[in-house]
Amino acid sequence: MVGAEKIRIATFNTELDRDGPGLLLRDILAGDDPQVAAVAQVIARVSPDILVLQRVDYDYGLRALSALRDVIADTGTDYPHLFALRPNTGLRTGLDMDGDGRAGEARDAQGYGDFAGQSGMAVLSRFPIDHSQVQDFSALLWSDLPGGIPPEISGAPFPSTEAFAVQRLSTVGHWVVPVVLENAKLDLMVFHASPPVFDGPEDRNGRRNHDELMFWKLYLDGQFGPTPESAFALIGAANLDPKDSDGRREAIQALLDDDRLHDPLPMRTGNAEQDLSHAGDARLDTADWPAPGPGALRVDYVLPSSDLTVTGSGVYWPSRGTEDEELVRRATRHRLVWVDVVIGDD
Repeated sequence: MVGAEKIRIATFNTELDRDGPGLLLRDILAGDDPQVAAVAQVIARVSPDILVLQRVDYDYGLRALSALRDVIADTGTDYPHLFALRPNTGLRTGLDMDGDGRAGEARDAQGYGDFAGQSGMAVLSRFPIDHSQVQDFSALLWSDLPGGIPPEISGAPFPSTEAFAVQRLSTVGHWVVPVVLENAKLDLMVFHASPPVFDGPEDRNGRRNHDELMFWKLYLDGQFGPTPESAFALIGAANLDPKDSDGRREAIQALLDDDRLHDPLPMRTGNAEQDLSHAGDARLDTADWPAPGPGALRVDYVLPSSDLTVTGSGVYWPSRGTEDEELVRRATRHRLVWVDVVIGDD
């Protein structure tokens, strides 16, 4: 293999999901939705070569994703290659999955969702995607995760033995997506974990978030088949800050400490006001939930494999009071996170 390539990898939780099927496509095609326009412009500002999107509604045929790609292309940033699979969000179970005595609600789906396909994930790429080699672990049952910490009440599975028997681990999905570069291959390990909140003393969401993150360590250990033979990058929404989040912070810290991964510590270049109640460096934060929310946290990650050379990284978070800062706030509460890597040999 000859010829080193420098590529920019990014993740962006767009919060473009809508309240019903087809509504995202409608809003994109209308051509006047300010959030859609802002998301496209933020992507154009950073112009990654490979971009993992979070909270983009999935539809059969990827019509909404294709339409969004076209809006982004109008800014001068083109992605000829698209990828998305049906997420677990909104996938009905017919059972009471959250223990409130009712079935058929958003929390009773395999992953929280009002309809099948809500809040999915997607990959936009300037390079071809090897669809034949994609690995999709989204159907893995939580009970089949080695060493998992499933929720229990009084020693019994929560909310019931019947419900836990069909409960999948992935809130949205766990994918391994190979991207074919000019002189190399890069495996994208893509995910979106459950927020570790909005539950009760059983800590269902906190435990699920923990195990969704720990899945990747087990995958790299070879627990689910062959480990990656090429360079890779773990990319997605962990919904967990190693210093300040509610939840089991040791799960994300274990990934950040794993010597098979490299944490480039992407930081914003704009002014960062340190929250004195937070232990983490505000420059590393990737999302901001205003009061009464938790404030700014680091919850979105791009972690290249340790064999890749990192040449740059950042969080696109412009300084307060600038036009670009207003732009990112129109787009989403999250900020686009990017990492530049060199792959291949000179």
